[in-house]
Amino acid sequence: MFSLSSSGSYAKTEAALRKALNLDIGHILDAAGKAGAAALASATPRESGLASNSWTYEVVNSAGSAKVIWHNTDVESGFPVALMLQFGYATGTGGYVAGRDYINPAIEPIFKKIEADVWKAVTSA
Repeated sequence: MFSLSSSGSYAKTEAALRKALNLDIGHILDAAGKAGAAALASATPRESGLASNSWTYEVVNSAGSAKVIWHNTDVESGFPVALMLQFGYATGTGGYVAGRDYINPAIEPIFKKIEADVWKAVTSA
C-alpha cells in the first residue's frame, strides 16, 4: 500500500505553471529563423549564388506548440537544389555528383541557441 499526504500551499507552484503555460517563444524562434537562414546561406556552396540566396524561414504556431521551418526556394526540374547539394545527384550523362553535408553543421549551433534561449525563458518565467 502507498500513501502520500502534504500540507501547505501550492500557490507559488501554480503561479509558475500558469506563467509557463502562457509562455510566448515566438520572438525566440523568429530570431533563430533569421540566424538560421543567414547561417544556411553562408554555408551553401556557391556556383551561381541562387541556392545560397534562396533560404527563407517561417515560424508556425499551432495548438500548444511552435516551430521554425527553413525553406530553400531554389528548385530545378522539380528538385530542390539545396537537397541536391546536401545529398548528391545523378547527372544526365550517367554520372553522379556526391553530396556534401553543409546543412547540419550550419544549423546545429542555431538549434543549441534555441534550446538555451527557450530554457532560459521557461526557467525565468
